[in-house]
Amino acid sequence: MTYSLQLYTVRRELEADLPGTLKALAAVGFRQVEPYNFHENPADLAAALEENGLSAPSGHAPLLRSDQDAIFTAANTLGIGTVIDPHVPEDRWKTEADIAATAAALNGAAAKGADYGVRVGYHNHWWELETLPDGRTGLEVLASHLNPEVILELDTYWAAVGGQDAAALLARLGDRVRFIHIKDGPVTSDPAAQLPVGDGVMPVWDVIAAATALETGVVELDDYAGNMMDAVEASLNYLTAGRPAA
Repeated sequence: MTYSLQLYTVRRELEADLPGTLKALAAVGFRQVEPYNFHENPADLAAALEENGLSAPSGHAPLLRSDQDAIFTAANTLGIGTVIDPHVPEDRWKTEADIAATAAALNGAAAKGADYGVRVGYHNHWWELETLPDGRTGLEVLASHLNPEVILELDTYWAAVGGQDAAALLARLGDRVRFIHIKDGPVTSDPAAQLPVGDGVMPVWDVIAAATALETGVVELDDYAGNMMDAVEASLNYLTAGRPAA
């Protein structure tokens, strides 16, 4: 299993010292990262990644709200093969018509991305996993309207906050899911309550096992009450140690 880190986790550290933060991540064992809003500073980020022996197979950028050509050009600069839109607002997930419109926009982005050799995906929060009146989740409705080349990055923690069994959801979504966000905590909507992977109540190993088409597991903490770099290192150590014996 290959593990990456969503750089939003260390956003404060990056703002203070981009190359130093990436150096610290490499020192604790990360070889891959998942940048966010990478189109804003691709040259500086590319230099820092190269200097520290890091690659970025995936990245988050607001494809449905920003200049897609600029995003895909930046992705090429950084070697990012999959660009994932991280957020469509909660009010756009109430009806199938609205969800289908989001799918159509993602399909269009994927067609443009193909011209750059870049794949497109979508990342969820909790509201996409709350059920519609017909009993389906918004994310599954989205998947039914997406073209086959558009992938999903399932944030397994937010899926649980949305009321879903993340492992069962992964089984239903099948090979549409190529990346997952691995995070832990008490499964509440409070980001500051999140914990290093292995310290919360998420069935982390069951979730990973259910992601049968997984390319990369991406560690993320949206926030943390303690030292974030310590939490990042503890999360990677837990994952690389492997599933504990029963």
